[in-house]
Amino acid sequence: MDSAGEPNEHEPGPARLPIRGSLSLPLSEIVLRASRSSGPGGQHANVTASRVEAVFDVDASATLTASQRERLLTKLGPRVVAVAQDARSQARNRELALARLAERLSAALAVPRRRAATRPTAAARERRLEQKRRNSQRKQQRRPPPGPD
Repeated sequence: MDSAGEPNEHEPGPARLPIRGSLSLPLSEIVLRASRSSGPGGQHANVTASRVEAVFDVDASATLTASQRERLLTKLGPRVVAVAQDARSQARNRELALARLAERLSAALAVPRRRAATRPTAAARERRLEQKRRNSQRKQQRRPPPGPD
């Protein structure tokens, strides 16, 4: 805050994880757990809790709108989990887990565009009819010749 009590734009606010557009989640809504990794690091991995698991509780989030919450519950369920154990350091795995969590949430919140109805072109219609004529001829040729009645 500056001397007038106004928020300073250079002062960091509460840490947030950007998801998509204007949506960002406060890190206080994401639970981060560290445990021992099975990844790279040799003997170092046996004594370091470098694996990071980021867990987001969809139901408990105060940031999401009702429609966003409904969409996430439908697509991902009540808990969204992202795990990272790729790097040796816990800090890097934390970044990776948060990025993966954001990616999963963003993908689930994406509303697919409605398909615009299109009509087949005249050439496509002609090709389809020509193919039908050829198939019809082929099947007629397979029939036994009409016998004497």
